[in-house]
Amino acid sequence: MSDAAVPDPAPDPGLDDRGVFDARYLAFLGTIPQIRPKLLRYCARMTGSVLDGEDVVQDALFDAYRKLETFDDARPLGPWLFRIAHNRCIDLLRRRGVREGAEAEAAVPDAVAPVDPPGPALGRAVEHLVLGLPPMERACVLLKDVFDYSLEDIAPLVDSTVGGVKAALSRGRGKLAAASPGMPARKPKTPELEQLLRLYVERFNQKDWDGLRALIAADARLRVADAFSGPLSASPYFDRWSSVRVPWRMAAGEVDGEPAMIILKRLDDGEWTPKSAVMLELTGGRVSRIADFGHITWLLDAADHVVLW
Repeated sequence: MSDAAVPDPAPDPGLDDRGVFDARYLAFLGTIPQIRPKLLRYCARMTGSVLDGEDVVQDALFDAYRKLETFDDARPLGPWLFRIAHNRCIDLLRRRGVREGAEAEAAVPDAVAPVDPPGPALGRAVEHLVLGLPPMERACVLLKDVFDYSLEDIAPLVDSTVGGVKAALSRGRGKLAAASPGMPARKPKTPELEQLLRLYVERFNQKDWDGLRALIAADARLRVADAFSGPLSASPYFDRWSSVRVPWRMAAGEVDGEPAMIILKRLDDGEWTPKSAVMLELTGGRVSRIADFGHITWLLDAADHVVLW
């Protein structure tokens, strides 16, 4: 028998790939808690709604996870996640129809007379005033003047050049300088939505699940933050709420001027306080979509105004 050393078996490339993905996954999980509040703040200001903003963040994080195998480890995760979230915001704005004519502003000169930023006197009001800007200007002002990104970092996030970012930033700052700080117009609170929301809350508090289903379209969609997204009919949604043991109550109200169902929790002294929210969308007089953010306890912290009716 030969004394020659037996060569080690060739490494399985699949195992190497698995290790790379595991490292990316761990980095992804480690980054999310740090960047998620910033993502929510950005998406809320881009969409004009903290509820829509969290909805976009959910989509963006799911999209990022699906694309994790293609992520370049040499790049930081933060800007990559911001880019995905930004694109999701633009998709939402496009679906709303608020981008009509915005593409015409794509051809802009790189040389634009500089305009000083609004300055700290406006404070957080700037974040609300940007809702009056076209999406490109809105994104550039937020990323530069609120999140302190460099022009070089912003350009790839918004699919533009440094010159294009400078131009959009200058136009946006100019418009903000001429604006008066104040709350922007929110989604209209129609009598139909207000009446249905109050009835929905009343039946929810009574745990009248059959009565609730009568208010909901047969093909309604459900999103439970960080847990489920799909047809309501495929989820034990109401059964889960029925089995919750901690004291809870619902109230009709508004989050930053937008009608919503407010989830209340009871404090040790017996008082009820807002914990999170549920967003309802209507189509044809029935609930067509439910977005339950009950697990997102920081959602209301990102809002400026929470009002109970």
